[in-house]
Amino acid sequence: MRENKMPAKEFLPLLGVTAAAFIFNTSEFMPIGLLTGIAADFKMTEAAAGRLISVYAWVVMILSLPLMLLVCRMELKKLMLATIGVFSASQLLSAVSTGFWGLMAARVGVACAHAVFWSIASPMAVRLVAEKFRSKALGMIVAGTSIAMILGLPFGRMIGLLVGWRMTFLGVGVFGFATMAYLYFTSPKLAGGQGFSVKRLPALFENAALSGIFVLALAISGAYYTAYSFIEPFLLQTAKLPDNWVTIALSVFGASGLIGSKLFSKYYDKAPLPFLNLTVFGVAGALLMLYPASFSLPSIVALFVFWGTAVTAFNVSCQAEIIKRTDESASAVAMSIFSGIFNMGIALGTMFGGTICTRLSIADIGFGGAMIAVPAFLICFCIGLPEFKRA
Repeated sequence: MRENKMPAKEFLPLLGVTAAAFIFNTSEFMPIGLLTGIAADFKMTEAAAGRLISVYAWVVMILSLPLMLLVCRMELKKLMLATIGVFSASQLLSAVSTGFWGLMAARVGVACAHAVFWSIASPMAVRLVAEKFRSKALGMIVAGTSIAMILGLPFGRMIGLLVGWRMTFLGVGVFGFATMAYLYFTSPKLAGGQGFSVKRLPALFENAALSGIFVLALAISGAYYTAYSFIEPFLLQTAKLPDNWVTIALSVFGASGLIGSKLFSKYYDKAPLPFLNLTVFGVAGALLMLYPASFSLPSIVALFVFWGTAVTAFNVSCQAEIIKRTDESASAVAMSIFSGIFNMGIALGTMFGGTICTRLSIADIGFGGAMIAVPAFLICFCIGLPEFKRA
């Protein structure tokens, strides 16, 4: 039994990276749960305040690859600590911002840290442990992001409702500095990569399966965030849920991510392409049913379980395939490309969702997302992703 138990010297630093994943994911989605309060404080519409999400995503998209190429030789522990430090300081600046553009500037600092963190988190996690524990390590990172959806985002929203959205940012900054201190004492030094030349980038895109994952990630993230970026005002205005049930619904959505992670670990290796098809189908179906489900509390909760499960399973499947199909020197760069493309989808989806809210109705955001997700599913189902069947 002891052979199947992860040693403390591996588990403790992995726990720190998991905590960092929790706080980074909490921060990324905080404006979604606080959008109404931020918009009211700065006297603007939710669609205008939604620029906090889209600009953040654009920064991550643009800087993920350049920043990773710049720091890929850096010792990994030192890079992680510096990344969390920039992240935490930017959160404190968000808390004391005096205007919307000051808040936007602080969020750009968070986005720069995000661009590096999600490029190195999964590769660092699998390097901290023995090879037989690598899937468990990746699962812990996914668990950290899911717990952020269960506890972090709703708890942050609850703090925002009670004492203002600024205190939420302040709390995240303090937690970030505490996580940095923990990793300083528990994480071993990990040599940086051997360097990754820009000349090697074409080889990554020539990998047909990787290119397929990148394109699919763009479509699904865009579809997902067309609706999810405005899910708080949707639940308040269209579903007519009271504040406390909005928080509960967001918690249910996050908790379902643990189901997606469990299904991934149990079934993905047995049938990668069918599993991926099902996750894309789940996202498309959930978006189509978002408005019809909004008329009943049980139906919206059930839909959130289905939707959250599918999104999490899709995301971790993509990350697992990227790590599997790249060597150690290229995995962080490939993950940075994935992160950049995924955030391009977030930015485009948020812009599209904002346009739908302004020109049509917030009730239509699910249908708007489905316009992207349904064709993506049909292509994935009918054609498949290159090399998946042969890999």
